[in-house]
Amino acid sequence: MRITRRVATASLLAMALAAPAFADDKPLILLSVPGMNFPFFVHMMNDGLKAEAEKDGLSYIESDGQDSSPKQTADIEAALAKGVKGIVLSPREQDALAPALQEAIDAKVPVVTIDRRVPSVTGIVGHVGADNVKGGEAQGNLIVKMFPNGATIINLQGTPGASPAIDRNKGLHNVLDKAGPNYKIVFEQTANFKRDDGLKVTESALAAMSAPPQVINAANDDMALGAIEAVKARNLKGVAILGFDALPEALAKVRDGELTATIEQFPAKQSSTAVDIMAEYLKSGKKPEQQITLLTPQAITKDNLKEAERLNEVK
Repeated sequence: MRITRRVATASLLAMALAAPAFADDKPLILLSVPGMNFPFFVHMMNDGLKAEAEKDGLSYIESDGQDSSPKQTADIEAALAKGVKGIVLSPREQDALAPALQEAIDAKVPVVTIDRRVPSVTGIVGHVGADNVKGGEAQGNLIVKMFPNGATIINLQGTPGASPAIDRNKGLHNVLDKAGPNYKIVFEQTANFKRDDGLKVTESALAAMSAPPQVINAANDDMALGAIEAVKARNLKGVAILGFDALPEALAKVRDGELTATIEQFPAKQSSTAVDIMAEYLKSGKKPEQQITLLTPQAITKDNLKEAERLNEVK
């Protein structure tokens, strides 16, 4: 079923205020992320999407999904009404954003996705992301390396329905389920990619356990940072905590020994590559040789901290 466009004046005004002046000779595109309340998406927007769009000679509308699929959908519809020539976005949820993206493609507006795929939509020009299954496997492999005789594990999952959450969880289980019965996930629940939820869910898990886990694995750094607070509050020692995203704050915690590791997925490189694909398509109609481009995530520990994309931001 096609979406009826619900273009709100307030939404259009908000997006207009978020956009630079439009040049007549510069194609106008929509740049959209799930929520600028997440540091990961702030970096993706500012250091990847907007920087590369300006380099490629594109005008843009900046959309903050505010961690709401209806808001991100409304922004897409408003952008279509404004006449954008393309859409580059990281969708909050793959199913919830599918109708709006299909509407755009049916209206001959090309779409490139980043970080999170929307496999049910046909005609997407390209997708650039990290191989989140391999990222989850990197977490699992690190756990096995650190605890060769087995471990008890709390697993904090991401937003239900978000493809990175699904894929990272799959990758973790790919490794641990095959590693043997001594690797026991004793508690597994979503914490919605949020620090406050990571703190609360970890507190609940620890309160229900007779002995602390050896590992707390989190599908992003925000949840891992919340878990650190919960562990500190109970004065627990020796619990390995793993995050995912290599945020500057997380990298500082790795440096200082409070976070065991994080997974680098190169978000600025993902974003700049996606904008380049869109710019080339708008210029020549050329699609990328491969529709899906996946970067291989890398585990970052104290030993290889210098390989993190955002190390220069660490204070």
